[in-house]
Amino acid sequence: MADLELATLGGGCFWCIEPVFDALEGVADVVSGYSGGDRPNPTYEQVCSGATGHAEVVQIRFDPARISYRELLQVFFTVHDPTQLNRQGNDVGTQYRSVIFYHSPEQQRTAEAVIEELTAARLWPRPIVTELSPFKAFYPAEDYHQEYFRHNPQQPYCQIVVAPKVAKFRQQFADRLKR
Repeated sequence: MADLELATLGGGCFWCIEPVFDALEGVADVVSGYSGGDRPNPTYEQVCSGATGHAEVVQIRFDPARISYRELLQVFFTVHDPTQLNRQGNDVGTQYRSVIFYHSPEQQRTAEAVIEELTAARLWPRPIVTELSPFKAFYPAEDYHQEYFRHNPQQPYCQIVVAPKVAKFRQQFADRLKR
């Protein structure tokens, strides 16, 4: 994969969205981490306190010749609820906010257009509250968070929360999965 680009997205707990993007054709790598806060190199405990301002995110390296940024955003808006402010389900706090950290003016325009299209389509009963912010820094999460679902499929949170999201994604985007 040559000329890879980055996308940095937060849609609640990174354990839930990392396995989704990792399964997409055209995605080279997905790293769980933290973005959008003030403290350099925060720990999971610091981010969970809500005091750092970071969101749990995934940083996606992708080949735009095989999957577009717009397609990544279409998946993103399918695998989380962009109408929940500072939460996803039972995960509550600013660290679980719906957020797109754009890496270029083109990514910003694409994200704005997708949000506008989804708003016009009225897919949700509440308005989209996804934050759009310029990318500043990304800090990889601790090693045990990386590919958490793959390594811990029997963990209760993974069975109850992550597995149904991944199954829904795999069914809806079966034609876009890595072979």
